[in-house]
Amino acid sequence: MRQIKIIVEKHPEGYVAYPLGLKGVVVGEGDTYEEALADVKSAIKFHMETFGKEALETKEIIETFVAEVAV
Repeated sequence: MRQIKIIVEKHPEGYVAYPLGLKGVVVGEGDTYEEALADVKSAIKFHMETFGKEALETKEIIETFVAEVAV
């Protein structure tokens, strides 16, 4: 079993969650933080069953930062 870092964003319409370190697009959503986390966990499992270890990035993400820039 591998630990995967998940980003969870709170929006006016609900929550969106997505993993770091996977190839491809995997997203979960829900009305609550817990629902979004459960949804993305289910999506990750499906993604891994479909694509196998090829879906994982080769290097583990050690730390994640959130930054903000003006564009």
